[in-house]
Amino acid sequence: VEIVSLPKWDPNEPVVYRKPVIYLYPEKTMDVSVKLDYAGDLTVTYPTYQDGWQVTAQPDGTLTNHADGLEYSYLFWEGNGQLDVDFSEGFVIKGEDTAAFLQKTLSNMGLTPKEYNDFIVYWLPYMQDNAYNLISFQQENYTQQAKLDIQPAPDSVLRVLMAFRPLEKPVEVTPQKLQPFERNGFTVVEWGGTEVK
Repeated sequence: VEIVSLPKWDPNEPVVYRKPVIYLYPEKTMDVSVKLDYAGDLTVTYPTYQDGWQVTAQPDGTLTNHADGLEYSYLFWEGNGQLDVDFSEGFVIKGEDTAAFLQKTLSNMGLTPKEYNDFIVYWLPYMQDNAYNLISFQQENYTQQAKLDIQPAPDSVLRVLMAFRPLEKPVEVTPQKLQPFERNGFTVVEWGGTEVK
């Protein structure tokens, strides 16, 4: 296998945060306020973000948005901002193996089948036809750029942001160690991603 080195990613390049979605799972039906402190520009929100989202959340994750009285499965946002993408650890996966990799990895990280299926359906079209994908899950460098303020405060929070680069040839990368997530009490789960060209 020919191993190639990766061109340095320029952290000043703006990054498109694609489809972060936020699921809320309270232990009992309750009103929840969600605010996003994002170091960037929000380009799309659904339901519309008006100085935050105010919703009634049910234990199965169903949300009723106070502004329009409509029902939603999750809170959705996209934006353009900065992210110092860290590819020092990660995974190099053949495009055709990406779906199986994401199913297993996201499940191990603590996403439910509904959550990881939503993730895969969105991201697979961008990834499956690439020769290889370099995949790395961004941790603090993401959560510092996009802070969530949720009231009442959740008991457990899982925020998954996948960064990936399409590759023609595999590169050598240190395997990333991912911590499994335990759901306790009022649980918030968020996933999103960004493609680095």
